[in-house]
Amino acid sequence: MKRRDKEVVMDEESMERALARITHEILERNQGVKDLALVGIRTGGVYLAERIRDKIEQMEKVRVPSGIVDITLYRDDFAIGLPRPLVGKTEIPFSLKEKKVILVDDVLYTGRTVRAAMDALIDFGRPQFIQLAVLVDRGHREFPIQADYVGKKVITSSQEEVTVNFRELEGQDRVVLQEMIPE
Repeated sequence: MKRRDKEVVMDEESMERALARITHEILERNQGVKDLALVGIRTGGVYLAERIRDKIEQMEKVRVPSGIVDITLYRDDFAIGLPRPLVGKTEIPFSLKEKKVILVDDVLYTGRTVRAAMDALIDFGRPQFIQLAVLVDRGHREFPIQADYVGKKVITSSQEEVTVNFRELEGQDRVVLQEMIPE
């Protein structure tokens, strides 16, 4: 299958506004930064978690702890033989015990990635709770998982993909709806 850009659903400005809103909502809902920690799901969630952390620091003058979780070994399809999976490093340099963990990802789809990330987090300790922040929710859940903070909901079909580009990787921030076309 080949991908073709169908629509830019978020540009740099709308991504920035969505992250600012998500940050404000996190601070309001959690009544500040006490016991707050951010964990980004590798790869896209890491960039978003860092940006949210920086926004919190600008607003609250406090740097909340942040980490990275790699879910490769926790995937429910790992045992059925993924073709040479790339296992990244999980970096959580603080205790999760009694933390209000904000798990961050770029796109919420079936919920399988988030479920795997929660399993991985529990191996690092028992947080007070886990909340989920995503830039894009595209629906089509296979697990009863819902984001607490959403930048944008995008209606998609199963023949479409949502791709998030980051300035750190692709040189620009944007979210693109792509359609899958047979070759």
